[in-house]
Amino acid sequence: MGLLSSLFGGNKPSEEQQAKQEKKNFEILKYDGIRARNMHQLPYAIKCFEQAVALNDEPETLQLLASAYVEAGRIDDARITLDRLIDKTPDNIKGLLSLANICYMQEDYESMNDACQKAIHLDETNALAYYLAAKAARGMKNDLQAIVMLTKAIAQNEEYGAAYLLRAEVLWDMRQAKDAMDDVEKVLSLTPEDEDALLLKGKIQAALGEVNEAYASFDQVLEVNPFNEKAYLLKGEMLTEQKAFDKAVELYTEAIELMPQNAVLYQERGRIRLLKGDKDGSVDDMKKAIELNPENEKQITGNYDNFKQNSAPGIY
Repeated sequence: MGLLSSLFGGNKPSEEQQAKQEKKNFEILKYDGIRARNMHQLPYAIKCFEQAVALNDEPETLQLLASAYVEAGRIDDARITLDRLIDKTPDNIKGLLSLANICYMQEDYESMNDACQKAIHLDETNALAYYLAAKAARGMKNDLQAIVMLTKAIAQNEEYGAAYLLRAEVLWDMRQAKDAMDDVEKVLSLTPEDEDALLLKGKIQAALGEVNEAYASFDQVLEVNPFNEKAYLLKGEMLTEQKAFDKAVELYTEAIELMPQNAVLYQERGRIRLLKGDKDGSVDDMKKAIELNPENEKQITGNYDNFKQNSAPGIY
């Protein structure tokens, strides 16, 4: 009798039982996803979160799914998920700022600014919201607005190193050297070995003709991080401008010994060798740069041709 009853639907689960089972399944999927993410099993974590959200699109799980998509490089899927989260909880500041970060990756600065302004409207003391709004403003080529937003971020957090650094970069783009340097020094007072701040300091010093000070800044970067490509390139550029070609070649050779797979370093050394009349060495470096980065062969070759045209007459 029980079997017949089951076959003909007599023992069909009640709505309450179904709801309980769905809740149980949702919780199992959600926490399995969290465990999988913590164990770096990202594809399985995403699968769990997707199935959990299909049962219950609660905000926390949507945020977890969006974060997992970002980690997997699925930026468009993360954007769709965060849009869904904001539609469901429009006052979710964390979600709005996550959306702003995604928009930044997509270079959608207007939508990024919109998300930031909504977050600021909800919490006028949120330093991160002002900082991200500044990045959006910079993306939209509105430097003055960027400075306003960064100043507001710093007003909320006087030790906000990233905000000082970004404001320094914007000010330097506007060639406000003194104000930019003041912000750089503030960053370095907070984090003395900040590589980006030291690089910017060196660039400003070089532009102001403070050659020895600029070299010292770039050398400090290389003491902190001997693998900092930008420091080698900036120092090499200064040496080249001073026609210290042998020192520049020596610098790039030192860098290549540390980073033998870096095509840019070979390209730059080849340029300097060409300037000093070492055609064979220059060609060898260009070939090595192409070998390491074949996708940019046309660009490397084009740059090499430009180097030849701009080098001293009589080399060829």
